[in-house]
Amino acid sequence: MTFLWGVATSGHQIEGGNDTSDTWFAEHVSPTVFREPSGPACEGLRRWREDLDLVAGMGLTAYRFSVEWSRVEPVEGEFSEAALDHYAAIVDRCRELGLAPVVTFNHMTAPHWFAARGGWLDPGSAAAFARYCTVLMDRIGDAIAYAVTLNEPNLPRLLSWVPMPDFVRDLERATLEAAGRAAGVERYRLANVALPEEFDALETGMAAGHLAGKAAIKACRPDLPVGLSLAVVDDQAVGDPTIRDQKRIEAYGRWLRLVRDDDFVGVQNYERARYDGNGLLPEEGGGLFSSVHPSSLGNAVRYVHAETGVPVFVTEHGLASPDDSRRAAFLEPSLAGLRAAIDEGVPVLGYLHWTLLDNYEWIFGYDVQLGLVEVDRKTFDRTPKPSAAEYARLVRAFRQSW
Repeated sequence: MTFLWGVATSGHQIEGGNDTSDTWFAEHVSPTVFREPSGPACEGLRRWREDLDLVAGMGLTAYRFSVEWSRVEPVEGEFSEAALDHYAAIVDRCRELGLAPVVTFNHMTAPHWFAARGGWLDPGSAAAFARYCTVLMDRIGDAIAYAVTLNEPNLPRLLSWVPMPDFVRDLERATLEAAGRAAGVERYRLANVALPEEFDALETGMAAGHLAGKAAIKACRPDLPVGLSLAVVDDQAVGDPTIRDQKRIEAYGRWLRLVRDDDFVGVQNYERARYDGNGLLPEEGGGLFSSVHPSSLGNAVRYVHAETGVPVFVTEHGLASPDDSRRAAFLEPSLAGLRAAIDEGVPVLGYLHWTLLDNYEWIFGYDVQLGLVEVDRKTFDRTPKPSAAEYARLVRAFRQSW
């Protein structure tokens, strides 16, 4: 297969007005862990053609986007032809521009009705997801290049290893309680705001959802490569590996076993973390989203392939910084590290940079920038940053030499 170069986006973070989703609902309860509502996001629902032109203009060959389940099935069992037509138009335009459509079927968000039933904790969640996957495949399945069932189902567990003040955890719990009261249900649950005591049940539900979704996709098109994406930190042991290894067991183990039967596994890497026998070591420049060392990407890819034996697809990688010069400078050494892993024999299908636009970054709102393109928060005009030109230059150079 041809190595793909592209960018990744997600519906809720760029489309705007996703008001039949669980995340939109949780953004508007009080109290809420979300710093601000997503609102119009980047007006991507209206400006998607402009965005695809930006992707093609960089000389890229792939575009990863997510279909918003809540738009396709805003009411349980009722599917929107207008929404399906919208996503079909995106796929068709990708093909016209020479961009391989990499489609995420569920990127964190879900319909409001799904969360009101308990989300992935509900016994019927996998069947509901499979039904949606079938409807979506019937509409766009013949034209997409790769299918990603779920985005980062290991994220809640992984974030439990990130040092956070107690008030953040308390506010997450308060958000779910407030959402339950507002919806008039006992248990309103999201995929990316989770309670520690429910991690096991949440992962069991999402694992079942992945398997059911994959089966539905394959039933429609057996040749379509299907996988899921995982958040993977480059975890390094300094001396005693006990704590590092325990983190790997908890944050990745279940999923790395599950994807051994998939066509590929998506790796989403943003940072390195080093552990000694006492715990996490401080690292200059670190942060929740910051890729603090360019070697982290290659190391994450090596680790995941060694544990799974399946091809790897870098479905996200980027740098959170308001200083775009850091992002531009970070690209070349990171991609050189990825190429080194490939030269060592790791099968990598492609690299998708996160992200195209400065978008809505979940609980952090619009205060975190990872985009190659700036978005004016008032006019929504797009302005490519120097990092966009640098990425395009590097892609040209790599494509000539690979």
